[in-house]
Amino acid sequence: MSYLLKRIAFYLFTAWAAITINFFIPRVIPGDPVQALITRSRGQMTSEAVQSLYVLFGLDKDASLVEQYFTYLGQLLSGDLGLSFTYFPSPVSQVLGDGLPWTLGLVGITTVLGFLIGTALGTGIGWRRGSWADALIPVTTFVSSIPYFWLGLIAIALLTGPDSFFPASGAYDNGLVPNPDLQFIGSVLRHGILPAFTILISSMAGWILSMRNMMVTVASEDYVTVAHAKGLSDRRVMVSYAARNALLPNVSGFALSLGFIVGGTLLVEIVFSYPGLGLQLFQAVGAKDYPLMQGIFLIITLSVLLANFLADVAYLALDPRTRREG
Repeated sequence: MSYLLKRIAFYLFTAWAAITINFFIPRVIPGDPVQALITRSRGQMTSEAVQSLYVLFGLDKDASLVEQYFTYLGQLLSGDLGLSFTYFPSPVSQVLGDGLPWTLGLVGITTVLGFLIGTALGTGIGWRRGSWADALIPVTTFVSSIPYFWLGLIAIALLTGPDSFFPASGAYDNGLVPNPDLQFIGSVLRHGILPAFTILISSMAGWILSMRNMMVTVASEDYVTVAHAKGLSDRRVMVSYAARNALLPNVSGFALSLGFIVGGTLLVEIVFSYPGLGLQLFQAVGAKDYPLMQGIFLIITLSVLLANFLADVAYLALDPRTRREG
């Protein structure tokens, strides 16, 4: 229990540090975001109107930095992430709410599937080392080294076209209104096949390699030999003894991959013009939309922390040594 409490305290401190750094991002970046917004809109504004914009975006020059910081913390606690410059006057929370489901639906599902399939295949290949399955290792090594977006570009070049079943961009057909009917759901699935395929193939290959190598290492341990000597079935030794211990390093990697779901496939969403957080981050950087960038960075940071916390909890369940004091 003390281990878990220490980890909770650590993650709470890290979350506070990330929020504090996030507060200073628009204040240390060269340039004035409010003036950039005024210039882009090509409008004539009075000095009172300009000052109102500074107050609206939490950059009030009449308030001290400490006052701005506590105002920012209060806004976060109330769920207020500010207003987006790019989608003005839409709040950042609304913009993120529009993009987050697409990213979670595409990248989240494929990341989990890639981990489950890759880990299962890596377990079998590593346990039966020296068999014909080892011939797959060079292939997986090559595929795991290919970036997601490069596979996406190849898929677009080879599989899309005027008469192709696979669309080259977007999340659903033009003219459709998002609603839970069969036509819209079918369009979403058809548009998601290629980007999901590129993420799944590349990530799955990496999990196969890492799990296979860990299984080869663990299979020579003494406790595996003792389990065989007890007369336990080969399947039980593989799953309950070898795979359970070989899985531990993969848990940390899987936690990080879950944490980076919201921003780790930025280039895939750009290549396929998929309306997720990755594409929104790209647009925010181009438009100097500091509030939207802050919101996305904050979500990525908190997602990584939450995923690592869940990994610690999983370690408690998988490794009895972490439950012992001293």
